[in-house]
Amino acid sequence: MGLNQKGRITIALFLLLSWCISAAGRAQEPVPADAKPAASKAPRKAGLDRSGKARKGKASYYGREFYGKKMADGTPMNPKSNVAASKTLPLGTKAKVTNLENGKSEVVEIKDRGPYVKDRIVDLSPMTADKLDIKEQGVAPVEVKPIEVPQPDGTVKPGAAALEAARDKGNNP
Repeated sequence: MGLNQKGRITIALFLLLSWCISAAGRAQEPVPADAKPAASKAPRKAGLDRSGKARKGKASYYGREFYGKKMADGTPMNPKSNVAASKTLPLGTKAKVTNLENGKSEVVEIKDRGPYVKDRIVDLSPMTADKLDIKEQGVAPVEVKPIEVPQPDGTVKPGAAALEAARDKGNNP
């Protein structure tokens, strides 16, 4: 080992040790009793949308790697069920998802969180994606109209699809 390499190692160890001592000193500094926590720089998560309003965006579907894995509600993901994931709709929401390219619709239950891809509003089970003719493309424009939206107090609010059905029923004797 040459002197030059030994010197570099010594300097690197010195810098590492200095950083460790400095970090330990900062960790032990007392915090004033009236100090307020620093504002988080992480982006705020959007709150749950319990309004029942319809939304348009893109839908995708669960890949094979998610089959059988636990969803946010604790149940395993069943690719042959009508389940879906939403970032904003409360778990337990029932919603009508319509493929805007062909008009096909299916009712799903929100049991998971996601999708975590920009501009996507819902992830569908493979069976539902197949019924809506989304599987071949992988992504399609959809409208998600809630039917039943669970509220924090345990009640269920009718969503846009339920209100629309009630209106239609009233207009057609």
